[in-house]
Amino acid sequence: MTTLAPAPDAPVLDAREFRNACGGFSTGVTVISTRCGEGDHAMTANAFMSISLDPPLIAISLADTARMLPRLRAAGAFAVSVLREGMEDIAWHFAGKPRIEGAAPFSELGGLPVINEAATVFVADVHSEMTAGDHVIVVGHVHSMRSDPQARPLLFHGGRFACLPEVA
Repeated sequence: MTTLAPAPDAPVLDAREFRNACGGFSTGVTVISTRCGEGDHAMTANAFMSISLDPPLIAISLADTARMLPRLRAAGAFAVSVLREGMEDIAWHFAGKPRIEGAAPFSELGGLPVINEAATVFVADVHSEMTAGDHVIVVGHVHSMRSDPQARPLLFHGGRFACLPEVA
């Protein structure tokens, strides 16, 4: 990979302004989960994308300080549960603001915990990773998945959850 340095006269961006600008890009909402010797672990994230169809690869981006990162590395595998409309409480719960009572709403797929009734679920083995600034991009090779094509996705835009309008 080639790394290019910014031009010497490039302006320094304000971190908050950059974050707010990025928040103008609507994304889906996911829960990343894994299982290691310490048990099951999960976190809410919106930095997810498909990478390749052949082989089937996906990527997630985690802060290099995220507690999930060493757990994911120890497990060598992770799951991505794409949340559906109405799952805001689950998103908040795994973002560290508990809003659900009792046991986490998990089932199992491919040996990993996944969110019950998620719109789509991918289970992947870690393929590779790359440091990118203060984050680590983890690429996973998908070996299991399930999807509900009728599910309406939960979206995130401008710091808030949203849903797609009904299509006539």
